[in-house]
Amino acid sequence: MLDTETKRRIDTCRDILVGKVPDPKSQVEQITIALIYKFMDDMDAEAEELGGKRTFFAGRYDKYGWSRLMAPNMGGFDVLALYSEAIQKMNENPGIPPLFRDIFKNAYLPYRDPETLRSFLKEINSFTYDHSERLGDAFEYLLSVLGSQGDAGQFRTPRHIIDFMVEIIDPRKDESILDPACGTAGFLISAWKHILGSNTKTRSGDRLTLDERKRLAANMRGYDISPDMVRLSLVNMYLHGFTDPHIVEYDTLTSDEKWNEYADVILANPPFMSPKGGIKPHKRFSVKATRSEVLFVDYMAEHLTPNGRAAIIVPEGIIFQSGGAYKQLREMLVKSCLVAVVSLPAGVFQPYSGVKTSILVFDKRLAKQLDSVLFVKIENDGFGLGAQRRAVAGSDLPAAAAAIRRWLTLPAASTESTTSTDAFAGQKNVLLVSRERIGENGEWNLSGERYRENRINTSNYPTVPIGEICDLINGRAFKPDDWEKIDSGGIPIVRIQNLNNPENDFNYYTGEVSDRHIINKGELLFSWSGSRGTSFGAHIWNGGRAVLNQHIFKVGYDEARATKMFLLHALNEAVVEVEENLHGGVGLVHITKGNLEKIQIPLPPLEVQKEIVAEIEGYQKSIEALKQEIAEQEQKIKTAINRVWGDK
Repeated sequence: MLDTETKRRIDTCRDILVGKVPDPKSQVEQITIALIYKFMDDMDAEAEELGGKRTFFAGRYDKYGWSRLMAPNMGGFDVLALYSEAIQKMNENPGIPPLFRDIFKNAYLPYRDPETLRSFLKEINSFTYDHSERLGDAFEYLLSVLGSQGDAGQFRTPRHIIDFMVEIIDPRKDESILDPACGTAGFLISAWKHILGSNTKTRSGDRLTLDERKRLAANMRGYDISPDMVRLSLVNMYLHGFTDPHIVEYDTLTSDEKWNEYADVILANPPFMSPKGGIKPHKRFSVKATRSEVLFVDYMAEHLTPNGRAAIIVPEGIIFQSGGAYKQLREMLVKSCLVAVVSLPAGVFQPYSGVKTSILVFDKRLAKQLDSVLFVKIENDGFGLGAQRRAVAGSDLPAAAAAIRRWLTLPAASTESTTSTDAFAGQKNVLLVSRERIGENGEWNLSGERYRENRINTSNYPTVPIGEICDLINGRAFKPDDWEKIDSGGIPIVRIQNLNNPENDFNYYTGEVSDRHIINKGELLFSWSGSRGTSFGAHIWNGGRAVLNQHIFKVGYDEARATKMFLLHALNEAVVEVEENLHGGVGLVHITKGNLEKIQIPLPPLEVQKEIVAEIEGYQKSIEALKQEIAEQEQKIKTAINRVWGDK
């Protein structure tokens, strides 16, 4: 357990650095390097006390010893020069193990302020080490400040979710364990602790022999594309007792150097996002894709041993996206290794992201015996789903883990083939669905909500009036004298003609504007007056910051009950269906705020809303592709005709 004094010191180090090193990841790296630097000097000092010799800071590296940095006769710029030189040259030091050389690889000091460095090193000097679990906990706390690396779609996995996944997979001492997108090695360390706990009589891991411990440590591997993450994971593993951790810098998706390496257990939360233009993977994947989440899941399914097991966090696109690669991937998983799907609530990754995720559970051996897939829905993970993530009572995780473990041990307890579709009948948020049913329409959808027997058609979901979940704010009424045709430092006025084309000419307003009427890119709007089929109805604003003219509502909504894209489609469908509330002729129509607020729309659960939107977007992409193909064929026809007429 992390002691409060160590926590305070880590917080103080961050406070010292924040003015010069604002990026949390860079702060963590600087603190990591400094802690290891002092740790090596402490080990040298301990060796001397016991009658041995210094090995880390010896020979020409003696001048970099910690005591020299802290000497009272050293000026600020002298300390700055010595420390900066030391951390850059430490990876060449032959007196330190390869692990520490890797930690200092590409290390540098990102600021040149001697007073900041003096204060920082003084705080580092106050740390004491006993190379125990306590120090590992301290480093875990340090890593917790990393947050998200949003551009790469990476989010630090909460410790209780990692432990839950490890519990249901139940890694054992004789198994090889891999995380191919390991970040800070949280899954590997949790698996290590789990195995120690499973082999404990009176003290941690006392039932493991020395050879078993060595073999287990050698069997735990991690890859990461980021050298910074490799450095942090190496430190994390070392501080949890791994003297030679096997974490390497490796691009799992574009390099095939390790393609022939397999694992008995895979645990991971791979990156969700793909770069613009997609990933360009090597040719050995069975699913042809450019999306990182598809390729990572494919990689892990393919790199399990014949009896291998895995638990993987995936974004919702994997669950129900209609693209060809997604469907091909799901079909492969259902037919070969998938045994359970755990739906996590949106908010598990707060405060970094509200992204909705699920956990896929693989077991290659059991998948051949189990003719169904278990779907488990988590509504309460033991923490509030807001930004603060405060602990709350009533976590669903223990019951979910018990249900999954029961499902995975069912074949061993049964003398018959396991068709056990009634094994969890009546159990809340647990559902068994046959593999045949999952694949019957060719979508291979992995959302448990799709298969509930009491599930009703979308049109019969509970309906609510638009006014109950939407706040409709009308735009401002401008007078002709209020605007200018040319931008002279004003704000663009969004009129009906700008909705479908933000590049259209704007009028500009230079007076005071209430935030109530301001819109930004991505906001949901509703033009309550305009041309049927074009400007009238709901829109997503694709322009920049602007002010709304009258005849357009800014639509606020309850994010706990509805998604923006679902409302976009629902609002447009609603006003088409309820013609009696529209006024005007065949072309131009309008609707009053009161009439719009009264219209009822169906409101499925959030996860179903996202499925519906994803399905619609898939169809829209197909339509666009067909339009493009039609245009190309029409051009070919014109070319052929021109060629004929030209011959005449």
